[in-house]
Amino acid sequence: MQLVETADATLDRVKLPMTFDVPKLQEEVKALQLYSYIYYDVLPLRSPAHMVDTSLPVPPPADDYADGSWTDWMDTELLKKSPYLTSVIDSFKAHTDVTLVRLLRLAPQATVREHTDPTLGLHIERSVIRLTIPIFTNDQVDFYLNNEIVPLKAGECWYLRLTDPHKINNKSDVERINLTIDMIPNDWVKELIQDA
Repeated sequence: MQLVETADATLDRVKLPMTFDVPKLQEEVKALQLYSYIYYDVLPLRSPAHMVDTSLPVPPPADDYADGSWTDWMDTELLKKSPYLTSVIDSFKAHTDVTLVRLLRLAPQATVREHTDPTLGLHIERSVIRLTIPIFTNDQVDFYLNNEIVPLKAGECWYLRLTDPHKINNKSDVERINLTIDMIPNDWVKELIQDA
């Protein structure tokens, strides 16, 4: 377990005690025959239900969107084509509510500027947390959290406190693709992170 002490003395990164089959992850992502893009791309695998099935009504406005309870969530057609990715996500759905799931693609030689995600921390009340599983990465992709590199390897699963400053620098000649899974931090999730 790797930790960085910050102002509130809690963990900003935790490598969870689970890994996923890298060849299967990569094979399924390749099979999706993803379109070309410039710089950065987001592919939804699980989204608000009314965005997946446009015959469903748009949810009414909510006072707080952070915890995902403002809508129902559905798997997209991309996810339905991907049995192994589905099994990865289902392994979390068996224990908690999974909301937004995406493939995040970062082009070769591209960067994501330093930013924060104000609702993506275990310490935020009525929010979700995001787990990150790298699928395509290499040692020239640097993910910085609180100005320190997090050594993300393909197939690993990480909790990152994204309310803290973070940035990404892909210095390589190949794209980086991560699977991100947002979920409700219930007791099972909290214990998984705290016991890692």
